Amino acid sequence: MSDVIELRELRCSAVVGVLSEERVHAQPLAFDIDIVRPFAKAVTNDDLNETTNYATVLSAATRVAMEGGFVLLETLAYRVAEEVLSLDDAIASVTVAVRKLEPPVDEDVATVGVRCTVPRR
Repeated sequence: MSDVIELRELRCSAVVGVLSEERVHAQPLAFDIDIVRPFAKAVTNDDLNETTNYATVLSAATRVAMEGGFVLLETLAYRVAEEVLSLDDAIASVTVAVRKLEPPVDEDVATVGVRCTVPRR
């Protein structure tokens, strides 16, 4: 399947991390989400009901991040992927990348992050 819905640079702030300051202060994150699902019917009928509503995906990802309080970015990425899969049975797989935009490290690095791909089981 080659149909993909791409969502880029969804930004929110959330508590995620190992360090003590990361456990109490939300930090800025950015998400990229790729949803693999057919949308030929949506194209044919020009019908939102025949595809995945990306506004719903964006809200769900933000909610998971803000409510989670995760230690690991890996856990956050998988939880977002699982939530997206639960939104629409036509989704074959979802890839979620999440990055800390201001990572608490001494080195000069723009972002740190993880990426996972979760197929429908």
